[in-house]
Amino acid sequence: MTTTPQSTRSETFSTLFRSIVDNIETVIRGKHDTVQLAVLAMISEGHVLLEDSPGLGKTSLAKAMSATVGGSSGRIQFTPDLLPADVVGMSIWNRGTGEFEFRPGAVFANVVLADEINRASPKTQSALLEAMAERQVTVDRATHPLASPFMVIATQNPLDHEGTYPLPESQLDRFLMKLSLGYPDREAELEILDQQGDGATVDELSPAVTPQDVTMMTNALASVHVAPELKNYLLDIANATRTHPGLRLGLSPRAVLSMQRVARALAAASGRAFVIPDDVKALARPVLAHRVMLTPESQLSGMSAAAIIDDVLASVPVPSVN
Repeated sequence: MTTTPQSTRSETFSTLFRSIVDNIETVIRGKHDTVQLAVLAMISEGHVLLEDSPGLGKTSLAKAMSATVGGSSGRIQFTPDLLPADVVGMSIWNRGTGEFEFRPGAVFANVVLADEINRASPKTQSALLEAMAERQVTVDRATHPLASPFMVIATQNPLDHEGTYPLPESQLDRFLMKLSLGYPDREAELEILDQQGDGATVDELSPAVTPQDVTMMTNALASVHVAPELKNYLLDIANATRTHPGLRLGLSPRAVLSMQRVARALAAASGRAFVIPDDVKALARPVLAHRVMLTPESQLSGMSAAAIIDDVLASVPVPSVN
C-alpha cells in the first residue's frame, strides 16, 4: 500500500501527541483521559477550566504540560484584591532612560495556571479572558503578543462559594473544555506514594516536543477533513440544545466552532485525516456541558448539564459518513 503525504502527516501528528501524553503521565498518574483532553485543548488553541478540590494535581498538570513542550509556565493566585495589572503587566517609569518600560505580567507564559479564578473581581477576570481570546494584551495603547503556544488552565473550587465571583456564561463560553481531575484510584495513588523520592517529579520533567512542534500540530488541523454530514450533525446538536425544554441557554456559534476544531484534533491524534461522529460524542461533555444553562425547573429536579447533553446526543440522528 502506498503511503500518501496526508497519511504521513496523520502518523506524525499521532506520534507527537502520544509523546506529549506519555511524558505528562510520568508525573500525572491515573488520569489518562483528562491528560489527553488537556493536550487536545492545547493543540486546538483552547483553554481549560478545572473544577476540583485542592490537592488533586491541578498545578502539577499545568507545570507538566509546559515542561513537556519545552515552554514556560506561569501561576496567578487569584484573590479579591488582585488587579488587572498583576495579570497582564504594567508600564513603569525608568529614571535612567527617561522612558516608560513595560513589565510583563504573569500571563506571559506558554501555560498559565489561573488558580481559583472565581475569587477575583469581574474586572480582573476580564483582563485574563481578554488575553485568552486575543492572545495579546494592550497596555497604555501598546500591544504585546503572548507566547505561542499559549494556554490558560483556570481552576475553581466547587466546595467554597464564600467570597467568590462566579464566572458568567459569556466567560465560561471562552473555555474550550471544563474538566475535573478527581481523586485517583487506589492503584494510581499507590504509584504516587511510591514515586515520591524514587520517580520523576514535575520539576525534573524533560521536554518531549518543542513549542514549534505544537504550533505545527495546530496548523495541521486545517487539513483534517470534516464532511458536510458532520457539519450538519454539529448544527443539529446545537439547534437541539437551543430548543430543549430543560435549557434556557443553548450552544453558541463559538461552541460549534470549538467542537469542530477539537474534533479535528482528536481525529488527527487517532491517526485519521477525517472526523467521525464518535469524535463528537467523545468530546461532547467536556466541550459543551459548561456552555449551556439549565432552566430553574431542571435545576430543582436535579438534572445536570452533562445529562442533558447526553439526552441531546441520543435525540439527534447520527449521520453515515464514508
